[in-house]
Parts: sequence; C-alpha cells; structure tokens
Amino acid sequence: MRYILGETGHMSILHVLHYPDPQLRIIAEPVPEVSRDIRTLIDDMLETMYDAPGVGLAAPQVDVAKRVIVVDITEDKSKPLALVNPEIMRRQGTVQMEEGCLSVPGIYEPVERAEWIKVRALDRGGHVLDIETDGVLAVCIQHEIDHLDGKLFVDYLSELKRARIRKKMEKLRRQTM
Repeated sequence: MRYILGETGHMSILHVLHYPDPQLRIIAEPVPEVSRDIRTLIDDMLETMYDAPGVGLAAPQVDVAKRVIVVDITEDKSKPLALVNPEIMRRQGTVQMEEGCLSVPGIYEPVERAEWIKVRALDRGGHVLDIETDGVLAVCIQHEIDHLDGKLFVDYLSELKRARIRKKMEKLRRQTM
C-alpha cells in the first residue's frame, strides 16, 4: 500500500486488522529511508492509534508490511513516539503486565517481557534515536516490535487461551459483517 499526502495534508484513520487475520503474521520489511510517504504513514498511524484509543500501533496492524511503530503511553497524548526500523539492542530483567491489542479488541492478558530495554531506531525525521526505558513504555515498545515480526501477544498465552480468543474474534467478525 502506498500513501500519498493529499492536497489538504489532513490525516486519515486507517483500518486496523483483527486477529486471526493472516496479514498480521507477515514479517515487515525494513524501511530504506524515512520518506514523505513514511512520515504520512506515521501521522496516519498516530491518528488511528489515538482514535482507537490505544497506546501503540505497528504498521502491519494497518496492513502495511513496513518496520514502523508508533507509541504514546501518556494520558494527554503529549509524547508521540515514532520508531522506524526499531531494534532491541539490550534487555534486562523481567516484568509481567496485562496487555491488550488493537488487533485483539477487548482481550487483556498478563504477558512476561523484559523490564528494561535499549532500542535503536530512526525517528520521524530519519535521525538515529537511542532509547533506554523500562516499565509500561518498554513493554509497549516490545509488544509493537513483535508485530513487525508477525508475532502477537496472544502467542505468549497457552494454546487453550489462544483457541478461546480466536473463537471469540471469529464470532465478533461474523457479527460485524
């Protein structure tokens, strides 16, 4: 999918794919450069995430197989973070937090992840960004990076829980068709 900024330059709400859509399993391609199209994608993803409302969104969730994520864990939407080609350089400790996902609406389950991470990525301007963080932001970034690798938070759950969630999502999809 290609994004071209319209004459008005306004942002768009994108369609979020829902589990078990097979597109969510595609491994995203690295972004060769942070072009105007990528910046438009970032803006549209932020708009979509805030509208949902959510605290993170990965490009594969909006059917774009590019390594781009957006995150903002603030209540007032004041610290949007866009990471292009994010890579976890180091991780330490473990923490368990309840996670949800815009692609798995209404489902919240505890997941264990690294407590602290160091991430390298490109920002919206194409500059190298190094982030060291812990807590909710670290968990959120790890969750979104998983999406880039075709992995969902439900993959951390038992086979039984996953089967239950899949059934629930398929039923939801039939009801909304």
